[in-house]
This record gives sequence, C-alpha cells and structure tokens, in this order.
Amino acid sequence: MKYTLIEIKKNLIKAIEESVGKAIASGAFSADSLPEIIIEVPREKAFGDFSTNIAMQLPKLTKKSPKFLAEEIIKNFDMTGTLVEKIEIAGPGFINFTLESDWIYGVLKDIDRLKESYGRTEAGKGKTVNVEFISANPTGPMHMGNARGGAIGDGMASILDWAGYEVTREFYINDAGNQIAKFGQSLEARYLQINGMDVQFPEDGYKGEDITVHMEEFTKIHGDKYVEMESSARKQAFIEYALEKNLTKIKEDLGGYGITYDVWFNESSLYESGEVIKTIDELTQRGHTYEKDGAIWFKATDFGLEKDDVLIRNNEIPTYFAADIAYHVNKLRTRKFDWSINVWGADHHGHVARMKAALEAMGLSGDRLDVIIMQLVRLTRKGETARMSKRQGNMVTLSDLIEEVGTDAARFFFNLRSPESHFDFDLDLAVEESNENPVFYVQYAHARISSILRQIEDDLTKVKLDYTLLKAKEERELMEILAIFPDEITGAAAKMDPSRITRYAMDVAANFHSFYNACRVKSEDIELMKARLELVKGVKLVLKNITEILGINAPERM
Repeated sequence: MKYTLIEIKKNLIKAIEESVGKAIASGAFSADSLPEIIIEVPREKAFGDFSTNIAMQLPKLTKKSPKFLAEEIIKNFDMTGTLVEKIEIAGPGFINFTLESDWIYGVLKDIDRLKESYGRTEAGKGKTVNVEFISANPTGPMHMGNARGGAIGDGMASILDWAGYEVTREFYINDAGNQIAKFGQSLEARYLQINGMDVQFPEDGYKGEDITVHMEEFTKIHGDKYVEMESSARKQAFIEYALEKNLTKIKEDLGGYGITYDVWFNESSLYESGEVIKTIDELTQRGHTYEKDGAIWFKATDFGLEKDDVLIRNNEIPTYFAADIAYHVNKLRTRKFDWSINVWGADHHGHVARMKAALEAMGLSGDRLDVIIMQLVRLTRKGETARMSKRQGNMVTLSDLIEEVGTDAARFFFNLRSPESHFDFDLDLAVEESNENPVFYVQYAHARISSILRQIEDDLTKVKLDYTLLKAKEERELMEILAIFPDEITGAAAKMDPSRITRYAMDVAANFHSFYNACRVKSEDIELMKARLELVKGVKLVLKNITEILGINAPERM
C-alpha cells in the first residue's frame, strides 16, 4: 500500500500538469493557461481506474483536436511515482489510467483516517450557495409537490455541503400578492358563513377543510364581533391569524420530514423595505423598462426572449415577477451569495430564462442562478393511481404521506430519479420489507454489518492488519465502489442531481450483499478476519455518511 487515494489523485494531477508543460515546451501546442485538471473514477471498469477529460478541455485554448492533445499528453507522461501501469485514449479524447493492482488498499486507509469526513471534497472551495426549496404558499398544508421538492432541495444542500460549499437552506414565504388576497377572501367568507351570514364563497377561493377549521377556531376565541368590522381590516386580521397557524404547521411537518431551514424569508419584507420599487427603478435607470397601456414592462426581448414582461400592472400593483427579481438581487447582491439554486416545479420552467435575463439587466451574472426543475409525482398502488386522505379535498398532504410510508421511504423514493423525471411513487413497495424495496435494501446492509460487528467478540488489537489479504473478486469490487464516494459527491454537486447519491447507496449495498454471500467475515484465519472486519467497517461508515446526506436513518438492527 504505497499511497492513499488522495495522494494517488494528487500525484496524477501533478504528472498530467508536467506532461502538458513538456508538450508545450516541445512546441506540440501552446496555451496561455490551463483549466482545472479533474480526475474521476470511470463507472465502467473497462475504462481503467481513473480518467481525465483534460484533452477535451484544451482545444479552445490550443486550436488542436482532443485526440491529438491526448496523444501528446500520453507521450510526455512520466509514470514514476504515480502507480500508473497503463494509459489509454478512449472515445473522443478521454485519457484512462490503469494502476498497479494494490492501489485499492489505500481506500481503506483513507476511510480509517478520515472516518465521518470520508467522502467530503473541496470542489466548492468555500463558495457560498443559497439553496431555496419548497417555498410553498402558506395558504394551506404541505402537499405532494412540496414533499418531493423538500427531499430534492435538502438532499442537494447536503451534497453541496459535502462538496465544500458554505450552504444556506432557505424557505421563501409567499406572504404577499394575489394568493394572499384570495386567502383572505376565503377566510372571510367562511367566517361570515359560520356566523350565520348568507354569503357566497369565492369561486376561485381556497376550499380546503383547513380554511373552515381556522375560522371555527377563530370564532371560538373572538365570537362574531368581526362580522360588523370593515372588510379589509377583517381580512387582514384573518390572514395574520391563519398565516401564523399555517407556518407553525409547515415548520412542524418539515421538522418531521427531517428538514431544518437556516432562513425563512418573507416576500412581504421586500415591499416593506422598498426593495421591489428600488429594483424596478434601477431597471428603468439602466434602460431596461418602458411604459405601455398604463403598465411598466421589462424589455426581456433585449435579452433574447420572445416577449416582454410586466413589472407594474396598470393598477400600480407590482407583479410577482418584479418581487422575484428583487428577491434574487437581495440574495446575490445584498447578501452576497456566490451562487443561488432554486428548486421549482415544472410549471415554472418558462420563468427561468426571464429571471436570468433580469439578473443580467441588473448587472448580475445570470450564471449565478441555477434552477432545478422538478416534475410531478404519481402515487400508485398495485400499478393504479392511489387515493389517500380526502381531509384536504383532492390534495394529498405531506403529513398523509409520512403517516403512510414514513420519512425514510418518502425521502429516499423522491430521490430515486433525477428531478426532471416524472416519477411513480409505489406506496406498496415503499413499506415492503424486501430486497425489492431500495430503502430497505440500503438500510438492511447497514444493519447487517452492525450485526456482524456485534457477533465478533475476538480481541484483534494485536493482530497484524494486512489489507493485501483482501484478494477475492467481491472484496476488490467492494473496495472499488467505496473509492468512488468522493467523486459521486463532486459529480452530484456539479450535475445538481441528488439521485446520483441514492443510486450510489444502492450500488454500495448491492456490492456489500454480494461480498457477504461470498466471503465469510468470521474466520479461523484471524489476519484475514481482521482485514475483512476493517473492510465492512469501511462500508458501514460510507453507508452512514450516505444516509446522513439523504436525510434517512441508518439502523443498527432491523
């Protein structure tokens, strides 16, 4: 065991840098600067132990083809001290490295040294990132879309933290605008009906049972004294009462879902502080607005969009878009986040380009905003669309779902597919205690290792630890899957896809179960037993770290 995995990568990067330098010095090509050299572990073993795409990043700088660049890099590559045994070019210009066979044992050394920090990377280099997710209208309970958005957003925030970013989780409270006005109208109508008034409920009002419950409770406290109150004051009182109740319930439900926010940001504060109007004024000063039909418009077409957008309606009320611009300016300029990530539903897809355009118009780079678009989920039982609680009309709430399948299954299942994929959530499978249930499969691997460790009581402290005794195919494959954990973190952060970690968890569990069936840990060969014990301890630690990222439990017993 010559080097740890981290040292191997550092040595590879240094050797590639020196190789490129030699190629430039020889006149093969020229470049004023070099992009960051990334070393990854290929998912297919046929492509070696490590790979780099540096030859595919250099063509713009060198005016040479990727294949030519790869050949020159290989020609000048010095294998000394790298453990590299073979170098090959694959595809359009990937350079694949196969190492001496004993490199893999450094992985277990890394895990033993880093323990709970194994898997963490410095890809983010301390950059600040604001992850805003769920941000549901506080006009009712959390629903299925919020549930998936919560799992995706919280998982993404954890991955970014593990990738070296400074992460802030944020909930944007939509407590201003049309939906709040509609909320007030709905509450007012129910209150008046409860107190004997013959009033018609708004056709587009909120018809959920929660509206009735709020006003019944309000009436128990205050009676009918609000019946004679002026309508606008009455609605404001109802809104303040019900919003506080709803936000308390939202926080309670999210706490049960394993989500804690660093910031709860009120949309209304943007109006109270004057930031919305200041933002529109600045856009006007920068020449990006115009007046038409009594409204103020943003010149979105100047930024390549098909149509312009209203900022202030002809009734002098700012649009949601105007507030959203102010909110993102607040994040990127006022609070100085390097990066902003939002998790939005598929119905917001068209909003992404115009928000990026608005940031450019405000002198901020649109590249500092990324949006994870999340598709809808269908609940199924026995292959058919499922019906659950109807306490909220036709809506399935977050608390309904957790009550039925539990937090672990909900969070794991919502991240089984990439966010942009439509997803059928199989309620029967989510509670099934079998290897077909992916969350059970992963948690059972952790519990099985815990059982192994409890059963072996031998004192092995004086026994020599020799990782090279781990020579079986299943042992090596298990070490190899553990080796790619840091790369999975970096890749999931770069692709903004938490499902990559969920799939990795399943791969680790599958490799462990294969090892367990082929290799007996408790053995009369105490040196082999010690080596295998260290291997399964490494697997347990990695599974624990993965479940922490995904926000699920790692049980000791099942």
